[in-house]
Amino acid sequence: MPPDHRIDYEVKDRVAVIAMNRPRVNAIDHAMIDAIHAALRQANADPGVGAVILTSALPGMFCGGMDLRMAYEGDALAMRAFLGKFYLETMNIQYEMTKPTIAAVNGPARGAGMTLSITSDIVLAADDIDLGYPEIDVGLIPAIHYVHLPRVIGRHKAFELLFGGKPISAAEAVSLGIVNHAVPREGLMDRAFEMARAYAAKSPVIMALGRGSFMRANDLDYRRNVENQIETLCNIFSTADGKEGLLAFLEKREARWG
Repeated sequence: MPPDHRIDYEVKDRVAVIAMNRPRVNAIDHAMIDAIHAALRQANADPGVGAVILTSALPGMFCGGMDLRMAYEGDALAMRAFLGKFYLETMNIQYEMTKPTIAAVNGPARGAGMTLSITSDIVLAADDIDLGYPEIDVGLIPAIHYVHLPRVIGRHKAFELLFGGKPISAAEAVSLGIVNHAVPREGLMDRAFEMARAYAAKSPVIMALGRGSFMRANDLDYRRNVENQIETLCNIFSTADGKEGLLAFLEKREARWG
């Protein structure tokens, strides 16, 4: 990994740990998602790795979402390239992984942080955090979650979360099926390692074949629907309200919608 990779990477007991490390909130930009992708590919190619944990090296924050300054300053073509990379390439890498991936959400997760979580196979969360989809409040939409969330929790509850913008507790996320388990913060990584080592101890051949079959069985038209949401999000970036929402967030003021 290059010295400015923005993540920490280590392998322990056949478990690769990818820890995001971009202060202050692990905002996702091109360099950050490139580093995460490279680490996932490295773990997948390593025969000494049997499972992967994605977490944060920052105390008190998993991921605050997309880098909104990048979004505000980028033109439509630049944002289309980023969204294709963040959504579709992330999905493709996870689709092609031959090893289980576990998100250990050790701090609040918003927007892109939720995306990184739900593209993993298992989601564990510290029981004292909250999670949410605040994009509507900054003039954006949580594109992939329009596809994912209704399938998991139903249309009406998904609408409430996606268009209300209010965070939910880890306990509520578990009750809805968004998170597998809420774990006391001090035991979160121990629980993640326990699960990861159990997966890593299984036949790597059967795990690879079985996970591939599972992904194909559950893909359906998921990718095509995500592509449709990316198109909508690109259109939003070109609207006056889309720009105003981002600017208001950066200037720490209330948005003045058109």
